[in-house]
Amino acid sequence: MTDRLTQRSIALFWLPLAATWLMMGVEGPYLAAVIARLPDAKFNLAAHGVAYAFALVAEAPILMLMSAATALVTDSDSYRRLRNFTRAMCVGSTALVVVVLIPPVHRFLLLDLVHLPPEVMHLTYGALWLFLPWPAAIGYRRFLQGVLIRSGRTRLVAYGTVVRVVVMGLVAMMGFVLVDIPGAWVGAMSLSAGVVAEAVAARWMARATVRQLLGTPAAAAPSRDAAPQGERLTYRGITAFYYPLALTSLIGLSVPPMLTFFMGRAPSPVESLAVFPVVQSLSFIFRSIGLSFQDAAIALMGDRHRHLPELRRFALWLGILSSLGQSLIAFTPLARFWFETLSGLTPELAAYAIFPAQVIALLPALTVLLTLQRAILVNVRRTRPVTVATALEVGFIGLGFAGMGWGLGMVGLSAAFAALMLGRVVANVYLALLCREVVREAAAP
Repeated sequence: MTDRLTQRSIALFWLPLAATWLMMGVEGPYLAAVIARLPDAKFNLAAHGVAYAFALVAEAPILMLMSAATALVTDSDSYRRLRNFTRAMCVGSTALVVVVLIPPVHRFLLLDLVHLPPEVMHLTYGALWLFLPWPAAIGYRRFLQGVLIRSGRTRLVAYGTVVRVVVMGLVAMMGFVLVDIPGAWVGAMSLSAGVVAEAVAARWMARATVRQLLGTPAAAAPSRDAAPQGERLTYRGITAFYYPLALTSLIGLSVPPMLTFFMGRAPSPVESLAVFPVVQSLSFIFRSIGLSFQDAAIALMGDRHRHLPELRRFALWLGILSSLGQSLIAFTPLARFWFETLSGLTPELAAYAIFPAQVIALLPALTVLLTLQRAILVNVRRTRPVTVATALEVGFIGLGFAGMGWGLGMVGLSAAFAALMLGRVVANVYLALLCREVVREAAAP
């Protein structure tokens, strides 16, 4: 990276990553709109939300491979070792989906624990079979995308996501028009086809970067990001660095299934489960702006947080604009247009969605703050506090839902999103205190 980091240079580096996340953010509302226009929309939307929640849990261990590759891959040795590590993680993540598909396990989880209606359980089971390629494809493409980000080729990451969204959209349209299958299965089939296509595209677009890395001996590579001075990156070092990040994702992505479990035992369970993925998809569009900032901040931070002031200024405006965008929909007549006209919800279901969308209007700004905080810690290889913050967040989400959903009798959907806000505020406060200390230590002579 250049010695002088301007707001313009940050924007040019980050914009392709933002486009990538925004395109992924469109997937949820698009698929919800397709499913809402197919038969038995309420049951299929609920099943899609439940199946997607389980797919996210299976994806969790490999979600941070992009950040790991951005931070660690500098030469042929580190590339090969992290590639092998990625393959092992992909196999393990796929095994999680297989375990859930074992009929006794599936019935225990969805009937005994979540208390899903039999119609929703049947639809969820079929959708999970179609999600089987999901975790491995995501793990492999996130590893390659991290390699591309490390080399400064962020535009190629965005091009790969274009392939994903186009394939997803075409498969969804085929399922809508040509194939007589339930909407929940159309959603799962479309998402899996998209990520497989993106993984293939990422490998093709990364071929020049991979050749360059394979031709770079370990001794010729910069040492500050690969390992401590004079040391080579080892599998033990990768595990020590990555384990807290994987645990962070696993804990964080346990939130949708946890809330699914909670909403199934709160007022208006079927309505809450049906609307939950729709509100979550709207929020994800604006949260994706912050999520896309994490890997850009890691790549641009520099030694001893040299570029933190510039990144902090950029993050401030990013957070303000992203929350303003969601507020523009949640607090205006655009809410009815979004939920009824675009998402295809009935007026009855749309009424459930508006208040939760308003409750989480500040969540995009808090997400930008969280990703900057994580980048600060990853820059100095302190990944354990990231896990602690996520555990605190999930814990307060659970406590918040118990108090509001079960204690106060709030509708499950409203209690879920209010609890999400509570958990995120707690995580931000914890990391703010820690990051202040880390930055002060880095600035010390």
